[in-house]
Amino acid sequence: MPRVSTIRPNRSGRSSRTRLSRRAVGVALAAVFAIGLSACAPDAVSDSFLSGENTGYVAADGAIVEIPAAERGEPIAEFGGVTEHGDDFTSSELSGKVTVVNFWYAGCAPCRLEAEDLENVWQEHGGDDVAFLGINTRDQADTAKAFADEFGVTYPSLIDVDTAEAKLAFAAATSIQATPTTLVLDKQGRVAARIIGPVDSPSILSTLVKDALAEDS
Repeated sequence: MPRVSTIRPNRSGRSSRTRLSRRAVGVALAAVFAIGLSACAPDAVSDSFLSGENTGYVAADGAIVEIPAAERGEPIAEFGGVTEHGDDFTSSELSGKVTVVNFWYAGCAPCRLEAEDLENVWQEHGGDDVAFLGINTRDQADTAKAFADEFGVTYPSLIDVDTAEAKLAFAAATSIQATPTTLVLDKQGRVAARIIGPVDSPSILSTLVKDALAEDS
């Protein structure tokens, strides 16, 4: 069973690794265990798409899991699509970068709450070594653009509702059981950390990004 490290903010807003409660341990370990099963069992988000329901939002407890480098799975398979601005995108553009991937849609209340925090971390770390990518699981481009304008989001999002190409690529490597879900990919394109549910503090996400940046390629 992979070891997991859970990060939670203390009262000062700084991140600290704390001992997990029994319930939190169960949630975190279940999330990690799902990595091994997801290649043969679709996650809830992809399952709803394949069944035609496309309900999108699934409630979550906000588990935060870091996966040690030696225990990560294979890199995410190549995927592509079109952004909300009509630009063609391929995952090869992320090669060699630490990448934050956020699964979201505009009508998701937790997605609206976390938008500013995600943008703040993008402004702090975005550049040659760090990329941010949204994957919109439900909306068309105009709705996604309106969301970005309202919340000041400047990094791109793929419009994945019609093809589910990105969702299915990620589902083959890790469990996507909730919207929002935020993943941190290492420089090799492997899942290094996962936040199930909304990002509660930019300091937590920033710490996860820094941890991935500090690793050897």
